[in-house]
Amino acid sequence: MHCSSKSLWVEDYMVFPNSSDAPIPNEDMPEKVKLVYLEAASIYRKSPRGAAALLRLGIQILCKELGESGTNINTDIKHLVAKGLPSIVQQSLDIVRVTGNEAVHPGQIDTDDPAVVGSLFDLTNIVVQYMISLPKQVGDLYNALPEDKVSAIEIRDSK
Repeated sequence: MHCSSKSLWVEDYMVFPNSSDAPIPNEDMPEKVKLVYLEAASIYRKSPRGAAALLRLGIQILCKELGESGTNINTDIKHLVAKGLPSIVQQSLDIVRVTGNEAVHPGQIDTDDPAVVGSLFDLTNIVVQYMISLPKQVGDLYNALPEDKVSAIEIRDSK
């Protein structure tokens, strides 16, 4: 009714075009991560477990984008923690990692629950916000400071 395009509904569920109520990806999300994130969003309601596994893959790709090897997500998170990763980001990464692993190797977490998996989209965006968006925003503002003020800060910090 709203877009004047064709759609296909089965009872109260729209099956075409593919829709998702997953949060939109953070605008600073790296393209490789965004592709996996959007794929997860496209299957979120049909396969929450599949979406959880894809979001876990997205986090692994994100770790590589953040300078880690990308071969072992647990080791990558450990290295990021050693470099000073804030605990809230570490916990977000580990929640997505563990829940995504549970989707592939069933255990104690209900990855069939859309609410559980839906939170993984938020956590992925939180990680991007902390690790990419905030440093970019602060860096842009800092770089706009007058050169003499930046020099004074550097002198202060070198003592």
